Amino acid sequence: MNEFVLGHLPFWIVNYILALVAWSCIGRFLMSAFLPPDSPNYIWRGFRFLTDWAVGTARVLVPSYVTPVFLPLVAFCWLMALRWTIGLFMIGAGMAPRLAPPAGG
Repeated sequence: MNEFVLGHLPFWIVNYILALVAWSCIGRFLMSAFLPPDSPNYIWRGFRFLTDWAVGTARVLVPSYVTPVFLPLVAFCWLMALRWTIGLFMIGAGMAPRLAPPAGG
């Protein structure tokens, strides 16, 4: 079990951070329906702290006709695509854990 976690630490760290930011984008989008952008609510500030860089990147990557309120959803999609791409690359490079033992071992 120790090898499963510690032996593939880069995979777990990258996967967890991208998932955390992506799902925080969903939380930011949902909370934006109830709170103004400058709200002092600590949960809202936490979501903004975690996702400002992703939403800012989405603002640069998508056309300007996308309404700013939907940018967290766009950022979510981009982050999930990035997570899948990096995950598949790490699986192909042998940097991710395997469910079954290697053949012949």
